Amino acid sequence: MTAAQRPADPSLIDSRTAAWRLLTVLGLVTLGNAAMYVVAVVLPAVQAEFGIGRGDASLPYTLMMVCLGIGGLFTGRLADRHGITPVLRLGALAVAGGFAAAALSGNIWAFGLAHGLLLGLLGSSSTFAPLLADTALWWNRRRGIAVAIAASGNYVAGTIWPPLVQHGIETIGWRNTYFLLAIVCGGGIYLLANRMRQRPPLVITAAPSPGATLPDTTRPFGLKPSHAQALLCVAGVGCCVAMSMPQVHIVAYCVDLGFGAARGAEMLSLMLASGIVSRLVSGWICDRIGGIRTLLLGSALQCIALLMFLPFDGLVPLYLISAMFGLFQGGIVPSYAIIIREYFAPQEAGARVGAVIMATLVGMALGGWMSGWVFDLTGSYHAAFLNGIGWNLLNMAIALFLFWRVRGAGPGGLRRAAA
Repeated sequence: MTAAQRPADPSLIDSRTAAWRLLTVLGLVTLGNAAMYVVAVVLPAVQAEFGIGRGDASLPYTLMMVCLGIGGLFTGRLADRHGITPVLRLGALAVAGGFAAAALSGNIWAFGLAHGLLLGLLGSSSTFAPLLADTALWWNRRRGIAVAIAASGNYVAGTIWPPLVQHGIETIGWRNTYFLLAIVCGGGIYLLANRMRQRPPLVITAAPSPGATLPDTTRPFGLKPSHAQALLCVAGVGCCVAMSMPQVHIVAYCVDLGFGAARGAEMLSLMLASGIVSRLVSGWICDRIGGIRTLLLGSALQCIALLMFLPFDGLVPLYLISAMFGLFQGGIVPSYAIIIREYFAPQEAGARVGAVIMATLVGMALGGWMSGWVFDLTGSYHAAFLNGIGWNLLNMAIALFLFWRVRGAGPGGLRRAAA
């Protein structure tokens, strides 16, 4: 009998073993998500070496994000069937191979394919959505904060890798820096994968009290699972189209206002750092009010922050609003993993979380492009912010509808436990 086939030990839920596993997950996410931030740092060097325009140099990032979303669905299903460790080992090989292939590339197309097919489709995708789903299976009482810590690894990667890579570019060149990333990130993921072989517990150990609510995983939100999943995916696109507006265009916005790119980069860093705090606080809140209420709260607060960009365009107000935006939006994406754990069958968690994460990445890619397209049409970011607000309202409408479906039933669902 393999480790994946042995019965799960319910006593592992909320245990010290789960805590150590969470620390390992944080390291895996930090290593595995390096590529999505590193590619932006090497963009000027790659553009200069290959003699291409800024648009062509940006293609590897777009290709990687699209493949990352598709890969999350694929790796999530693999994790559901075979366990998380084989998926992580595959991801480790893909990350090492992707960085190495990119370092050896002779043109932008080879560079882009290395980021899309290896680093995105198989590499980074194995160290985000499947790990969020896996983490949710190890926790009950503190599930929200646990998933938030795991998801924070993405923002930790965005905090530590860019300055390290920039230093590497300045001292040993971008190609040698990519070779080092192949060794450090690929090797680190492979070693940490060995600590993830324990099968996660899938059941709640405590017996329900008379009259308590339990999730009806056959009818999430009182809907067909496919319909509930589709609504969550549309909500994921909506929130992240809105989210991408400041994250992708804040630097360009500051340049247009005359503040310079450096100020915009500082605002982006402040936004991401605030996002770490937001994810942790939102996780704490989620443990008390449930995933759907946390999504609704985060969506409403993000909409308020977007509205604040409209009347204020001074330097100090933009710093404050950027910090506020980060504090408000960081907990939205992790809440989807909590919702799926609360309302859907746990055996399907990897694939379903992967599908929603794919939708959020599609939203980020669509929103980044759409905001630029709206700017080209109008010559101003004012309309682009309004476009983001409109998509945010779509997300709020879906969250409100799902909340209305389960109001009064508690965070677990619609079915009452037998007395």
